[in-house]
Amino acid sequence: MALALVTGASRGIGRATAILLAREGYTVAVNYHQNVQAADEVVNLIKASGGKAFTVQADVGDEAQVEAMFERLDQQQEPLTALVNNAGILFTQSRVEALSAERINRVLKTNVTGYFLCCREAVKRMTLPLGGAIVNVSSAAARLGAPFEYVDYAASKGAVDTLTTGLALEVAAQGIRVNAVRPGLIYTEMHASGGEPGRVDRAKSMLPMQRGGQPEEVAQAIVWLLSEKASYVTGSFLELAGGK
Repeated sequence: MALALVTGASRGIGRATAILLAREGYTVAVNYHQNVQAADEVVNLIKASGGKAFTVQADVGDEAQVEAMFERLDQQQEPLTALVNNAGILFTQSRVEALSAERINRVLKTNVTGYFLCCREAVKRMTLPLGGAIVNVSSAAARLGAPFEYVDYAASKGAVDTLTTGLALEVAAQGIRVNAVRPGLIYTEMHASGGEPGRVDRAKSMLPMQRGGQPEEVAQAIVWLLSEKASYVTGSFLELAGGK
């Protein structure tokens, strides 16, 4: 088959996506930043089901670490044909007036610079005739702004949307497709990082579908966008936000 890199694959949407890609026959590079135990667990689950996977550590916001990660991928027998940019961070809920430059820049480094760096390195390797596909994990917050909570995070995802559109146009003729998903209220550990682990249950009644989403539901959309079933889809956004 081929090789797929999923950043931030030790938990949440990244974890679900890595597991599903392995079921589809990809060899999956499970990127993680700090939690090696969680990343190893994902790899072990994949191997126990007959799939192929390995861990690769890197802070995606660090250029040298990203370059080293892709150099390790070059050592694999299979070519890199799929990238899922999923690694992301947010901090405790805050109004804009209380944000520091340090916090804003930390969010942008991981959520924006990290996506750019991984896209840059992936595009260098996704040459015709194989080509490849990239899916950027954005957020419904890019449309909604996340007022009183995470405007810095929302702004970073707005940048991801622009990257998706621009890069899709740049590389379409090279046989590389670039799309994005915009999850909404999904049951992941990220909400705890924002200081409210129960945020989905608190807010789900405001959604037309009246429920939060599961990481696996987002993963299904990502895997479809990477597949040949989406062979004529590029520069597109799939909303996974329960109708909001």
